Amino acid sequence: MGTERAAASPRAQLTRIRILDAASAVMSDRGLANATTKEIARTAGLSEATLYKHFQDKEDLFLTVMRERLPSEFVGRLAGLTDRAGTSTVRALLQEVAADAVPFYRDLAPMLGAAFAQPDLLARHQQMLSATGLGPHLALSALAEYLGAEQRLGRLAERAQPHTLAALLLGACFQRAFLIEFEGEHLADRSAAEFARDLVDTLLSE
Repeated sequence: MGTERAAASPRAQLTRIRILDAASAVMSDRGLANATTKEIARTAGLSEATLYKHFQDKEDLFLTVMRERLPSEFVGRLAGLTDRAGTSTVRALLQEVAADAVPFYRDLAPMLGAAFAQPDLLARHQQMLSATGLGPHLALSALAEYLGAEQRLGRLAERAQPHTLAALLLGACFQRAFLIEFEGEHLADRSAAEFARDLVDTLLSE
């Protein structure tokens, strides 16, 4: 298959990265329905024929962007949080997470909207995630694991529920990201740091 042959070449791998970069930008800006392979190819500085050497169609490209780009560094940073347990205050680390979560969810929103608008595409994405052990649950699990580690160190109250606390923090960040994307930038009346501080202060208040 063309994609497999292309993937064997370092030059082709760089071309694939250019296509994914362009697709991610165009799809986020215009949405899946309005993102054409012609526009993606133009943004990448390539021909449509080159694009089709790497991806079967626009849906294949979209699913690859969802799989390879959306987890980004945010989930990776969450996965490394447990190793940082005891190295800083719980409050400071949670503020760091909250400040990073809002822009992450804002970047995620256009892609999620496109996926939910097409049930067949969403089902393919879910199957792909299930087969690889990936999915949105990883962020929640990683944060809950970190909070559990802090609790075992005595730095988080015994009555606290790590999984619930993680869900409340990430849920609030997701809602803020959604509202900003839905109603406009005027809702970003506080800096990310201010929002994170107020949220974490509330969650950890006695």
